[in-house]
Amino acid sequence: MVGRRRRETVLRTVGPMTLRPFDFRTVPSIEMEWAGARRLGAGLAGRFPARRALLVTDAGLVRAGLIEPIAEGLRQAGFEVAIYDGVVADPPEAVLLAAVEGGRAAGADLVIGLGGGSSLDIAKLAAVLLACDQPLADLYGIGKVRGQRLPLVLVPTTAGTGSEVTNIAILTTGETTKMGVVAPQLYADHVLLDAELTVGLPAIHTAATGIDAMVHAIEAYTSRHRKNPISDALAREALRLLSTHLVTACRTGADRAAREGMLLGAMLAGQAFSNAPVAAVHALAYPLGGHFHIPHGLSNALMLGPVLRFNAKAAASLYAELGEVVGAARGGGVSERSDAFVAAMQQLMDDSGAPRRLRDVGVGADHLPRLAADAMLQTRLLVNNPVEVTQADALALYREAF
Repeated sequence: MVGRRRRETVLRTVGPMTLRPFDFRTVPSIEMEWAGARRLGAGLAGRFPARRALLVTDAGLVRAGLIEPIAEGLRQAGFEVAIYDGVVADPPEAVLLAAVEGGRAAGADLVIGLGGGSSLDIAKLAAVLLACDQPLADLYGIGKVRGQRLPLVLVPTTAGTGSEVTNIAILTTGETTKMGVVAPQLYADHVLLDAELTVGLPAIHTAATGIDAMVHAIEAYTSRHRKNPISDALAREALRLLSTHLVTACRTGADRAAREGMLLGAMLAGQAFSNAPVAAVHALAYPLGGHFHIPHGLSNALMLGPVLRFNAKAAASLYAELGEVVGAARGGGVSERSDAFVAAMQQLMDDSGAPRRLRDVGVGADHLPRLAADAMLQTRLLVNNPVEVTQADALALYREAF
């Protein structure tokens, strides 16, 4: 009787908890192993009956000697391997179509993406186009992919995009424009996280990709749409890992704990924003990549500070919560703690060594109005921002970043 009264008291005190309905999806299999890429062939042989692999990567990794040992391991495990190394940053449609052509010529029945986010995105879409006759133009948008794809394995070599666990792929579709494909078929069958592959990443790329991953976590946590308890938990842990290890990874690139923390954090952030989508930082970053070929991670890093300050009027309570995650000041009210979080992020970016101003990466003041106009085309992203962004707002944000 006493126990029953105690339970009733708890129920009356806490009250009923209600949650908005939500749907959370991610990849079915994630493996994390230092030096695991050296044994990729043996691992995949037991997972997939397919034996004709298209390995999608970039020429820089081939020249660095990173790809051939992995390809040889695949061959020793019984795979035929066709390597497509034509991926470039912000890949245009022609890169994807060339990869598909190479895969068809090889009779590929398995696609392996190994590299940065661009290589992983091309691998995702190649796996779709190799399995169906749906035109590429019909894939753009949300949920437009019909049918299935070839088996897909993704192995990231940067700790940034989180593309290995997202259902999103981005292509450059014009001289300065990008479009996305968002579909459940883009979730990989298997992901290998091998932080050893990130050890050789230069400090500036480590900084830019790491900040990119932090942007994913922050924007997922503050997204107006599809934010949910699982994405929140992943975003918080991602931000904790990334903020803890970013500066060490930039300054001491061979530090195993830092590299593993960054890669794990980037993956968790990828899971978060795949379900609670990103917003204005990305919307303003895309035109920078399109017009000036600034790497995506660096574009996000350049726009993060201005957008954080702009969004604080609506997202202060959430920023205050994230402030606890990154070790910012815990005292004061919501506004003070929100300001402390923004300041802590600014300090992290400064300490990382990444460029901090648009003028530092070749953007001229006369380009800002065009960038603002192009940012307005990113409606898929802007709708998720906690504050509405007008073209005048976008121009003011670019000027602040300049």
